[in-house]
Amino acid sequence: MTMTSAMLGPDDVAQAREVLRGITLQTPMLHSWMLSEHVGGPVYLKCENLQRTGSFKARGAYVRISRLTGAERGRGVVAASAGNHAQGVAFAATLLGAKATVVMPEGAPLPKIAATRSYGAEIILHGRTVEDALGRARELAQENGSVFIHPFEHRDIVAGQGTAGLEIIEQCPAVRTVAVPVGGGGLAAGVAVAMRGADPSIRVVGAQAEAVAPFPASIRAGHPVTVASGPTMADGIAVARPGALAVEIMAALAGRVVTVSEENLSRALLICLERAKQVVEPAGAAGVAALLEHPQAFEPPVVAILSGGNIDPLLLSKLLRHGLAAAGRYLTFRCSLPDQPGALATLLSELAGLGANVLDVVHERFTPHLHVDEVEVLLQVETRGPGHCDSVIGQLRQAGYKLRFS
Repeated sequence: MTMTSAMLGPDDVAQAREVLRGITLQTPMLHSWMLSEHVGGPVYLKCENLQRTGSFKARGAYVRISRLTGAERGRGVVAASAGNHAQGVAFAATLLGAKATVVMPEGAPLPKIAATRSYGAEIILHGRTVEDALGRARELAQENGSVFIHPFEHRDIVAGQGTAGLEIIEQCPAVRTVAVPVGGGGLAAGVAVAMRGADPSIRVVGAQAEAVAPFPASIRAGHPVTVASGPTMADGIAVARPGALAVEIMAALAGRVVTVSEENLSRALLICLERAKQVVEPAGAAGVAALLEHPQAFEPPVVAILSGGNIDPLLLSKLLRHGLAAAGRYLTFRCSLPDQPGALATLLSELAGLGANVLDVVHERFTPHLHVDEVEVLLQVETRGPGHCDSVIGQLRQAGYKLRFS
């Protein structure tokens, strides 16, 4: 802990909190009965999705820019992000009188581009990935003499993010474990420092999408490890190489990072919306996904940080359907029927009698595995949960229907 203490300690987080007084919100904490039953003890949700700009990122961005000299702010700041860091930097820079230029990937969600622009930043679209945007942002900083604001690799950023941890301690003094979404690691590292200052026995458990999870290997190695990136809905934490400062802090403070599946990310998002009434993005729900997938890793009372809520409504509609399917609320199957009048109507009547609501029907006559006197239908039906799904499948098969799932 000696070297980490020299770099960043609880006093740094406390000082960052003074900087943020009157700027950021003390976000609310909600009790979750459902997650409490799942874990076997109290679970609370720290709603950073309700923070100014819609995520925790405003904390670190403001602390970082506030500590620039007047001359540095006069030259402007440059950042790169697909969304939350962009909005945090734009928000902070405008309040502090600095011009902000934010480079975003060309495929960045339109609502995040519009929100970042509304906070006063100049937007430059460049490249296909965040890495492409980061490269261009660094070039602009060198060309214009601006200050590059890294999303996680700076002590002021980490200290600012850690102020959420101080609020957790005040709002839930009995907390034993904090579940934190992890991308570059700034939030997890900052919260870990804050927790160590209050009670060294409090554990911080990070959650990464298993498709992009460099932290477990990085902690074991003691330095950042780069991994190949796979597709994930949690684009906000899809960071292939974590920050050196964050890795050092998490390794020194015995932080643990677990991975979560795409299925549990979508289930977590649905739970947040349906049960906690909180709109979150997939990355913001990673801590809840970790509770679903690894309940034994969390000693209660647990606080799960909902790190962000900036989600494109179109993506939200897709993810909700994905989450409903993962929760057993949707059932999709193929069924062969005799090619004769009334066969489809009979099947639909059977489903109605079983209490399954038909959402979509696709009727196919020509596929290689069908006999000439058969047709196939692809159906998507809404059910009341996994038990109802099993009942529908069992009773359809008992009635003589041949079902295929793919």
